[in-house]
Amino acid sequence: MSFTRPFNPLDAAAEIETALPVVKHRKVTARLWRHSQARIGMILGILLLCFVIIGPIIYPHDPAKPDYGNKLAPPGSQHILGTDQSGRDQLARLMEGGMRSLGSALLVLGSVSSAGLVIGLIAGMSGGWFDALAMRLVDVMMALPGMVMAIAVVGVLGPGFINLLVALVISSWAYYARLTRSYVLTARQRQDVISARLAGIGWGRVIFTHILPGVLTQLIVIVTLNLGSMIAWISGLSFLGLGVQPPKAEWGAMLSGSRFYFTFAPWLLLGPAILIFLSVISANLIGNALRDILDPKANE
Repeated sequence: MSFTRPFNPLDAAAEIETALPVVKHRKVTARLWRHSQARIGMILGILLLCFVIIGPIIYPHDPAKPDYGNKLAPPGSQHILGTDQSGRDQLARLMEGGMRSLGSALLVLGSVSSAGLVIGLIAGMSGGWFDALAMRLVDVMMALPGMVMAIAVVGVLGPGFINLLVALVISSWAYYARLTRSYVLTARQRQDVISARLAGIGWGRVIFTHILPGVLTQLIVIVTLNLGSMIAWISGLSFLGLGVQPPKAEWGAMLSGSRFYFTFAPWLLLGPAILIFLSVISANLIGNALRDILDPKANE
């Protein structure tokens, strides 16, 4: 004869909560480094960050100072990557432009993921009229192409770097709200959440200990995967003249201002084009590796 212990929701909630696959930061970093694609992406990312953050300290040239007597100078000892059409140092401008391109992409993704997290979490947990209203608004936003909406918002607000970032936030938040709500609705049906509620644990603790960690993990993967496309979006819209305005530097704007001089000053186009390409490749490699590592099926 075998005896089994009576079911206790409190014990079940505690056991399931401790058994959840909580991925430690050090463990994720170690697994990323062992992942061949992620290792290449991380090395590229570290080099790019060193270029835009440490580079100006090592190479202290003023990126906004014109020298009209030294316009379109080829690469040399005084200007390593030459000068642009106004005589400004191209390498210094690439460093400054990288800070804007990479920093703005991270800022936009952080803003849209935070807004989507809050709206999606409230909609998924509360239901009712707020859920219906929020999802209808999400449907309307997602029915419109994001790039077209961003251009329309910039057209209303006027060209400018801040207006461009606002336009990208307005056109991108709905996707993250929809994803968050979907994750929350799925998480509410999990056994650990049901057991925790049966044990009398309040929704606040359930959200922060059972639901939110999984949602954040999924959002981190999505944000990393979308980082490359966001860099390309910002550079593309700045190329069209909707973002950074001269004389400020940004990789897309630098491409736009240099395209007329490609035949006799090709270094002006190659620099920002290569850096945009490497940034997108780095973000995509890291994002794909994170998806492989944090995928629950891959961890079984």
